[in-house]
Amino acid sequence: MTRFAHYPSLAGMPVVISGGASGIGESLVRNFAAQGAKVGFVDIAVEAGERLAAELAGQGQSVRFAACDVTDTEAYQAAIAGFAAAHGDALALVNNAAHDQRHDWAEVTPAYWDDRMAVNLKHAFFAIQAVAPGMVRAGRGSIINTGSISWMIMSSRIPVYETAKAAVHGLTRGMARELGGSGIRVNSLVPGWIMTERQLTHWLDADGERAIAQNQVLSGRVYPDDVSRMALFLAADDSAMISAQQFVVDGGWANA
Repeated sequence: MTRFAHYPSLAGMPVVISGGASGIGESLVRNFAAQGAKVGFVDIAVEAGERLAAELAGQGQSVRFAACDVTDTEAYQAAIAGFAAAHGDALALVNNAAHDQRHDWAEVTPAYWDDRMAVNLKHAFFAIQAVAPGMVRAGRGSIINTGSISWMIMSSRIPVYETAKAAVHGLTRGMARELGGSGIRVNSLVPGWIMTERQLTHWLDADGERAIAQNQVLSGRVYPDDVSRMALFLAADDSAMISAQQFVVDGGWANA
């Protein structure tokens, strides 16, 4: 028997997740599907997305994948409409898609700035715009925007990413006010240094291990499932009176 929570309110709930083919996104898809939710997810990684959807569908879970670049707003909103046609209007949205590409601030061009904002911020607003009418009709819903501790701890070599992720909190607060009267909750979920395959492959070295040991108040690594379990709570009815807040899952690193 699992030692983690089961949420009856998630059973049959239509959920939309961006960037769901790998990393934290894959964990979100797996965890929501395991709760019995009807999951629709998008990603640009077509092969990985199709493989994940086929695997979970083969286990009897309700999962659909759409190959989509979230920076193409028209295509992304069309994908969300497709999920609604198949599963019903989304009652939970997890704005997960992001990319923490390293960059030198002195070499940032206007085009690069616009691209990074599209990848890390813009799509979240337009996904909210797409799902909110259905949530308004239902009189309930949960929107979860994914932030980052990077700007809180002043990480180096990602200032544009940090700007976008700091703005996520403004988006959360603003939309919580806009949508709260319709029973829609909007919160930020803020991961720390999460041990995804990408982080383990590209960034975690001896210096990284020392940084974790020195900065986290909890020993050990933080994994994608640790983030997903918070997302499940925020999507479920258990968090019915929580909105406009940020929830940090980082082993106690950042001073939020």
